[in-house]
Amino acid sequence: MRTHYCGQVTESALDQDVELYGWVHRRRDHGGVIFIDLRDREGWVQVVYEPDQPEMFAVAEHIRSEFVLKIKGKVRNRPEGTVNKSLPTGAIEILGMELEILNHSDPIPFPIDMDSDVHEETRLKYRYLDLRRPEMLQKIKLRSQVVRFLRNFLEDDGFYEIETPILTKATPEGARDYLVPSRTHTGQFFALPQSPQLFKQLLMMSGMDKYYQVVRCFRDEDLRADRQPEFTQLDIETSFIDEQQIMNLMEDMIRQLFSTCLGVELDTKFPVLTYADSIQKYGVDRPDLRIPMELIDLSDVMQEVEFKVFSTPAKDPLGRVAALKLPGGTKLSRKEIDNYTKYVAIYGAKGLAYIKVNEVAKGRDGLQSPILKFLPDNVVETIIERISPADGDLIFFGADKASVVNEALGALRVKLGLDCQLIQGEWKPVWVVDFPMFERDEANERWQALHHPFTAPSSVADLKDNTAECLSRAYDLVLNGVEVGGGSIRIHQSDVQSVVFEKLGISSEEADDKFGFLLDALKYGCPPHGGIAFGLDRLVMMMTQSSSIREVMAFPKTQSAHCPLTDAPSNVDDKQLRDVGVRLRKKVTDSAVS
Repeated sequence: MRTHYCGQVTESALDQDVELYGWVHRRRDHGGVIFIDLRDREGWVQVVYEPDQPEMFAVAEHIRSEFVLKIKGKVRNRPEGTVNKSLPTGAIEILGMELEILNHSDPIPFPIDMDSDVHEETRLKYRYLDLRRPEMLQKIKLRSQVVRFLRNFLEDDGFYEIETPILTKATPEGARDYLVPSRTHTGQFFALPQSPQLFKQLLMMSGMDKYYQVVRCFRDEDLRADRQPEFTQLDIETSFIDEQQIMNLMEDMIRQLFSTCLGVELDTKFPVLTYADSIQKYGVDRPDLRIPMELIDLSDVMQEVEFKVFSTPAKDPLGRVAALKLPGGTKLSRKEIDNYTKYVAIYGAKGLAYIKVNEVAKGRDGLQSPILKFLPDNVVETIIERISPADGDLIFFGADKASVVNEALGALRVKLGLDCQLIQGEWKPVWVVDFPMFERDEANERWQALHHPFTAPSSVADLKDNTAECLSRAYDLVLNGVEVGGGSIRIHQSDVQSVVFEKLGISSEEADDKFGFLLDALKYGCPPHGGIAFGLDRLVMMMTQSSSIREVMAFPKTQSAHCPLTDAPSNVDDKQLRDVGVRLRKKVTDSAVS
């Protein structure tokens, strides 16, 4: 039987007989001595087969990459000058005494023993091979450590882990549901949960008091690098608590998580930003505080200039004129500035005005820009006074609807910070609070819940009479510009929940059909409660500094929600469809409609 994992054989095992199992990472033949790097999930170790054991040596000569081996041998020091200090096993080697090939391997479609530029589709098709790569093994190992720590932290604080249903009811809010036809209730459908939101609230009504769950969730939505059709949440809910208490507890949890799993000490207290301040300063509600640049508002300055590109949005209640100062930005070439202009166009910006600050002391004469001729001296003076540039700085301007300016300059701020290497510090967490309760869907002339319709308002009076200004008791935890967790205090009174449904245009009939069980439960002594959910995949993605959550999931889908490994989704036969009362519509071809 195995005595050690390959990556755990060290000098402490010198002169011991060991039995190891694993895959051939590399095989090398050096002057009649065969070296095999044997790999398992904990790393690899060097095994040596010498010609004075002709039977074992003959077997070793036929070994190839990714063969599965059983070996027995004795641990010894590596010869002087051959120690590999970069490996935990680098000071020793194993003199092979026995060797058994447990299984052969065909030539593999991409190398495992080195980083290689392999197309992601290929990696996902052969995911079982991709996961053998040490880099991927370490990411999955860290994910396991993260989940174990989070569970232990919450259990130690008195939380119960409680499972909630996977087959549930479709709801009209949020992303599209994945629907599951029912065989026993023909013509009716379950939905896979987008989150356990309603069930965890019902658990608070049940007196469970402290709940958590590491739960699989499903959303049938367009995908991005940090989205998947199925994903994992750390879901948390607790009763008789306010938002500050939840934030304090979660802050402590995340701080200990980083210390335990990464050896990283986060700030002893996370800063707190209001939603309004975050949008004003950074253009987004998930600011990356590692980047030392802020948006500076100039709407008041630009209202009376004749240059309508600036004055029109400055006078518009829904418009904004703002600036972003790039330290040392005059070094940018015209081509680079043009590329940034194309970049902000992605976010709806019609252009990107700028001023190069060559020499502040010369005033207007020390500035360089095509737009200076449109700006009077007093406006230029106010801009320089408000922005406080240094020699060599570059000032970018955004002028449009506030939403366009915020998105465009907010995204430009991050891109400039990365491109120009302005990042300060490795980890910058921040809480964002005081979100609007609703946002306006102008196309459909209705209100939408900014978070979800079960979030409590800061003021019931504002909820009823001042919908546009009503704030919610929501809070998001943002890390390096990525939202890793979001939660809120929930509505615990039936009449307040009914008002929210009404504001969202959900009729009493629809509310009763979709959420009647919740409204009923709220009438029977529901305690004040709140919670939070962390995107576990996204959190581990951040901790491993990966580019996508697909890098930290064992078997992810592609961006088109396809699994190259199993070729899912796939067709099913007619009998299966008949069993659940479903009939497929024929696709309309181009020729059929021409």
